[in-house]
Amino acid sequence: MHLYMQTPPGSGAAPRYCRIAIEQDLLGGWTLYRESGTEGGRAVLKREVYLERDAALAAFEHARDAQLKRGFKVMITQGVDSIHG
Repeated sequence: MHLYMQTPPGSGAAPRYCRIAIEQDLLGGWTLYRESGTEGGRAVLKREVYLERDAALAAFEHARDAQLKRGFKVMITQGVDSIHG
């Protein structure tokens, strides 16, 4: 599952983005990736590992909701039904 979010461009400032994704690893666990930064600038990548899919999905939804509250807009979704809550 993959979600790409972006802030509306401001006056003279590059827009910020956030990419949230979960993937299953070879051992059956799940990894949540959260990448954020400025378009064309530096980025920060954080990774969290979960044993259960439901826990990873709950963390995915929590991260999505937190970014929506900060003013980010959903731009691209892949592999998720009803991602907008």
